[in-house]
Amino acid sequence: MNYIRARLGIKLFLSYLAILLVGVSVIWVAIQIATPRAYARHLAFMEEQMGEGFMNGQGQGQGQGRGMMADFYENFQASFNEALLIAVLSATVIAVLVSWLLSRNIVSPVQAIMSASQRIAAGHYDERVNAQGSDEIAQLATRFNQMASQLEQVETMRRQLIGDVTHELRTPLTSIKGYMEGLVDGVLPANPETFNQIHHEADRLSRLVDDLQELSRVEAKAYSLDVRSVSVSSLVQTTLKRLSPQATAKRITLRSNLPADLSLIHADEDRITQVLVNLTANAIQYTPEDGEVTLSAARHGNEIHISVKDTGIGIPQEHLANIFTRFYRVDKSRSRNAGGGSGIGLTIARHIVEAHGGRIWVESQGDGKGSTFSFSLQAA
Repeated sequence: MNYIRARLGIKLFLSYLAILLVGVSVIWVAIQIATPRAYARHLAFMEEQMGEGFMNGQGQGQGQGRGMMADFYENFQASFNEALLIAVLSATVIAVLVSWLLSRNIVSPVQAIMSASQRIAAGHYDERVNAQGSDEIAQLATRFNQMASQLEQVETMRRQLIGDVTHELRTPLTSIKGYMEGLVDGVLPANPETFNQIHHEADRLSRLVDDLQELSRVEAKAYSLDVRSVSVSSLVQTTLKRLSPQATAKRITLRSNLPADLSLIHADEDRITQVLVNLTANAIQYTPEDGEVTLSAARHGNEIHISVKDTGIGIPQEHLANIFTRFYRVDKSRSRNAGGGSGIGLTIARHIVEAHGGRIWVESQGDGKGSTFSFSLQAA
C-alpha cells in the first residue's frame, strides 16, 4: 500500500481502472434488472399484434407456446450475457491499455521535473526540462525552467560577487601589508608620510566595507522608505552645498537649471538626496578641470525626470548597458586612488530609484563627450 501511495503513475492507473470497473458493474446490474421487464413488455406487444387467435388457442397449444417462449427467453438471456461478457472483457483490456498510456504520458514529465530538481539541488543549475504543449504539466515545466534560470543567474552573481569583493579587498590589504613590511624591514622611514599612506589605504578599506554593507541592504530591501511630497529644488540645493567644495577644488562649474513651476515629487528625501549626491560626485570625479556639471529637471507626463549632465570623459557605447552593474568599471585598469570608484555607488542608486517605482539610465556620445545620468520619479 505504501508503494502505491508513493507512485503517481500507479495511482492514476488504478483510478482509471476503478472508474472502468464501476461503470461496467453499473451496466451489468442495470441490464440484469431491466432486461426481464423490457423483454416481457415487448413480448406482450408482439402477442397483441399477432392477434387473439394465438392468445385463445387450445390449452395444450397454449402451454406449449408458453414453454417455447420461456425457452426462447432463457436462450436469449444466455446469448445476451455471453455477448455482454465478451464486450466487457474487450472494453476492459482496451481500457487498461489506454489507462496505462495516459498515466505514463502524465507521469513522464513529472518524473523528468523531479529528476531535474534533484540535479539542481546538487548544484547543476543549467538543468532544464522539455516543456511541450500548453496544459498544466507544460506550464509547470515552463515555471520550473524559469526558476532554474533565476537560480543559475543568482549563483553566477554570487560567484562573481565573491570574486569581485575578494579582488577589491585584496588591493588595500596588500598595500597596508607592504607598508608594514617596509617599516619592519627598515626600507620605509617611520615618518608622517608613510603613516598617512597606511591611513589612506585603511580609509579606502573602510569605505569599501561601508559600500558593501549599503549594497547588501538596498539589494535585500532591508530598509523602509519615508515617502512624502518633496521639492526637487530643495534636493538639488542640498546636493550643491555638499559638493561645491569638491567642485571648486577641481575648478569645475557646478550649477542647476530648474524650471520655476516644477511639481513636487513623491520620494524619500534622504534616499533621493543620496542618489543625487552619488551621481553628482561621479560627474565631478570624471570631469576634468574647467569643466561643467549641471543638475536639471523636467516634467514628462506624470513623472519628473532629474538629470546630472557633465562635460567629462564620457562613456563608450558598449559600456552603457553595464554601467549600473556592481563593481563594473569602464576602465578596468583604473584604480580607486587614481579616480576610479568601487563600482558600487551606481548600483546602489539604481536600487534606490527602482524602490521608488522609477527608473535610471545614462546617455553618452562616447569618449570625451560627457555623460548624462537621469532618473524618473512620480510627480506628487
